Amino acid sequence: MKDYDLIVIGGGSGGVRAARRAAACGARVLLAEGADLGGTCVNVGCVPKKLFYYAATLGTTLSNIGAYGYPNATVGDFSWQTLLENKNTEIQRLNVIYQNLLQNSGVEIVKGMATLKDGNTITINNTEYCGAHILLACGGEPIRPPLPGAELAALSDDLFYLKKFPKKVIMIGAGYIALEFAGIFNGLGADTTLCYRADLPMRGLDIDLQQRLATGIAATGITLRPGSTPQQLTQNDTPPNTSTELHLQDGTVLSADLVVFATGRRPRTSALNLAAAGITPTKNGTLAVDENYRTSNANNAPVYALGDLINTPALTPVATNEAEVFVRRLFGNDTQATVDYKAVPTAIFSQPGIATTGISEHAAAEQGIDIEVQTSSFKPMKSSFAGSSSESYIKLISARDSNKVIGAQMLGDDAAEIMQGIAVAIKAGATTADFHGTVGIHPTSAEEFVTL
Repeated sequence: MKDYDLIVIGGGSGGVRAARRAAACGARVLLAEGADLGGTCVNVGCVPKKLFYYAATLGTTLSNIGAYGYPNATVGDFSWQTLLENKNTEIQRLNVIYQNLLQNSGVEIVKGMATLKDGNTITINNTEYCGAHILLACGGEPIRPPLPGAELAALSDDLFYLKKFPKKVIMIGAGYIALEFAGIFNGLGADTTLCYRADLPMRGLDIDLQQRLATGIAATGITLRPGSTPQQLTQNDTPPNTSTELHLQDGTVLSADLVVFATGRRPRTSALNLAAAGITPTKNGTLAVDENYRTSNANNAPVYALGDLINTPALTPVATNEAEVFVRRLFGNDTQATVDYKAVPTAIFSQPGIATTGISEHAAAEQGIDIEVQTSSFKPMKSSFAGSSSESYIKLISARDSNKVIGAQMLGDDAAEIMQGIAVAIKAGATTADFHGTVGIHPTSAEEFVTL
């Protein structure tokens, strides 16, 4: 049996980063992956989703360009097949890049689903591999709720491989995935309905952003159905209008070509045989780890976990940062390396888009922090000139005692791009005086943050 210093289970962003960085430290590394390299983000997540988002927003752009001297410009015929084929080509290109990065780093790749035999041994395709340390980086998977007929609905992974573009879509959920795909289907021409149990979408955001987000989404033509609880799904096979029917708890029945559950994700651990290493998941399915990302287990096994498997923000950049810290602590003897989870910036590529960083207004209130909140709403120049109704909204949250900016939020065009720079400023400890004393770039939406 060949021995390794580190065995990584999972070839997503966190697993690949950890494997490459450990190999660069001189470790003998094996990476096991049963699917395509790149994980969720590259294959059925961030990357293809953003490509679909670009396609969906092109229609909105074209509909506004008459004011810019193109009165006869039209969207024309949209080809789902062309978009799908080009997406697949790009993803395959990225798969090869990931493979080359690993191989050029000296990482050995084994294709196949890995399971734990014990705290130092894994099994892949009936072959055993031994490692001084094992890192679990398997990512997450979408949840299918236990409802009658739930198998009739698609999950988010399925949406990247649809053979036919639907004319009518029902998205169930109110989180990132539901909002983003509702915007995508609507932007590409599907009659789209968004059903969710709460009063407003995106639980966890400040109420003012939730309200403005709901208004903005509705303005794009998406039908919102808050307070909707799914009860069951049935199939209507009466030609020529075959459809999937969603039965709500209040007795309402909605029908569509495609119904999608986007009601959450869970750690992908069911096939790992965690018990063999003495690991018991927490109540929500995540794995408890210490500051070195070593799992809490009954056998004191050298098994580690990061990314979507642990109770930290389920974001690709978070996983890659955790992988960096994991390697620095284990192979670089850097016990001070940490990930700062307090100011993780994030974006929702909905339409309109949202980006946030730092603490929210309601979280500050819960923590008893005395804050000052500055907000501004405005029509972006690009939209205003074209007669569009879209608005942008920004918010800065600062601690009153120090004037340090501790949070920022934005709804509107280019929110994600703008928020990345704001996140750097907050991480560096900028105060409201620093923001106000910074010369703005005019005319931009970003300058609104320094002219509040």
